[in-house]
Order: sequence, then C-alpha cells, then structure tokens
Amino acid sequence: MKILVIRFSSMGDIIYTTPVVRCLKKQIPNAEVHFLTKPAFKYIYDNNPYVDKLLLLKPSLADTINEIKAEQYDHIVDLHNNLRTTLIKLRTGIKSSTYKKQPIKKWLSLKFKLKLIAPIHLVDRYLEATKPLGIVNDGKPIDYYIKAEHQLDKLLPASHQNGYIAFIIGATHFTKRMPNEKIISICRQLKLPIILLGGNDVKANGDVIADAIGASVYNACGKTSLDESVFLVSKAESIIGFDTGLTHIAEAFNKPIVSIWGGTVPELLGVQPYMVKDVLVAGIELDCRPCSKFGLEKCPLGHFKCMNNMPEGGIIEFANR
Repeated sequence: MKILVIRFSSMGDIIYTTPVVRCLKKQIPNAEVHFLTKPAFKYIYDNNPYVDKLLLLKPSLADTINEIKAEQYDHIVDLHNNLRTTLIKLRTGIKSSTYKKQPIKKWLSLKFKLKLIAPIHLVDRYLEATKPLGIVNDGKPIDYYIKAEHQLDKLLPASHQNGYIAFIIGATHFTKRMPNEKIISICRQLKLPIILLGGNDVKANGDVIADAIGASVYNACGKTSLDESVFLVSKAESIIGFDTGLTHIAEAFNKPIVSIWGGTVPELLGVQPYMVKDVLVAGIELDCRPCSKFGLEKCPLGHFKCMNNMPEGGIIEFANR
C-alpha cells in the first residue's frame, strides 16, 4: 500500500506527525510511506527510517498535484486540512482521510476563554485520521534523528561537559518568552551549569543573562546549528524551554522537561510534552490567558503577568532533582 501523509508547517506540528508516520510504516504490511511538506521543514524528516520518500511543496500547486498523481498513491492522510490540501484531494481523486481541526471550538475557546477543546494531544488527533487504515497508537514518543556526529568538547567549554541543564530561551513570539530578569533569577538557583539555546534573535538576550550570572552559564544562542542544538539537548540532564520547536524536539529524547507557557496554552493546541516520563508544565491561571493561539509581539494588556508572575520554585525544584 502506498500512502502520502501531508503536513506543510510548522516545526512543532510536523514534529508531532512522526508517530503517525512510524505507525503507518510499522503496522501496514509492505507499506510505502511518503511525506509532503514545505522545503523549509525538510530537516525534520531527514534520516527518518519510516519515510520512504520526502516530497517538497512546489511554488505551483499544480506542479505538486501532478507529482502526486504520478506517484499513484492508494491513500492520502491529510494532517493539515487547509485549502491547498483540499484542492490536492479533489484534483487527484485519491481516497483520503483528514485531521479534524475544530477551528470554531478553538476560536470560541480563545475569544471567550471557554474550555471547549478536549485535552487530547495533537498526536492522538492526528492518529484519528489513520483509523480507516486500522492504525493504533503504539504509545512511543516522537521521532527525531540527529543528522551528524557531534562532540561536546567541540561545542561547549570544559566547565559544561560533565552535566548541564539546557535552557531554551528562544521562541518566535515575545509572549512565549520569559523576560531576561526572570530567566536570570531561575538560573541563579540552578545547581548544574547551564547552556542557553536559541537562534540569533535571542543571542543578545543570552549575552545579558550570561553576563549577569557568570561562568556557570554558557550562551550558545546563535552559535550552534539546529542539529548541534538538538544534540546538546539530547545530552542534557534536564531541559527548560518555552513553547517553541526545539522544546518539542527535545521530547524525542525522553529527558526531564520543564515546559513553560506564557500567553499561549498547551491544551488549546494539544501540544503538551508527549510520552515523556518526567514533565512539569508551568503556567498560571489568568482571566486574560490565553491571549492568542500562537503568540504575540507584545502583551495586549501591557502587564505580561503570565510570565512576570510565574512562580519560580517549582521550576527550580524540578530542574535541580
């Protein structure tokens, strides 16, 4: 059986498709599983043994549709469910099953702070779309495969090579990130050396934090590639991170994770840490929270209480265990 799985974006959402692909490949005899995504997210499936072929979305949807037709798939599993995937299914005529997004319930939950979304993880929601194929959840974590051989002594100072906490301080939007002062306060109370991870956009933040604390903090933001950052996460004693792709990727390595949520909430998107044994999900109840589904560039009310008032004790105790 030849199956095409579709999810175009984003990093976190694609990470959570990996259990679906694994289950399809392992549970359907002689299955050939292909995956279609945007070129920017190709790296998520590089080296993944459960994907037989990776298709990349072309600038012209018609070209992508022609490529799909040429492959002669038996079934499409649509895990994106948008206009483009609808057109793909209509124009190819291939039998399909589709992930249910529940957009109205999500909008009402966000707009009126109602809890209309069942606390079901995104992986399980995705797997609902494979039920017509007889797939069941195998109960295993997400998959992520590091692309190259890396060495700690090439990436970290000697002071950080014998055990450290990885603190992922990057996130796309401001309302997902903790203020520097709050991160500094937490880092001062951690027992192990700390490495800060994130992109160039938070390199300056990392410098401020490292300068405030000293040698126990190493700022790797903007210095390591994504693959190197994932390697460093995989070797950490524990991980602290915000609602961002690298924190979700960290779940593949089953390390203790503190998942910190500010203006966004995991239950709305179903993306709390998946199949990780040791997890602390940190967030506080506020009338204004969540203020958005994916994060904003500033707090709409100006006070940013969701991060500024976040209790530190539980985070520190968990990370220090």
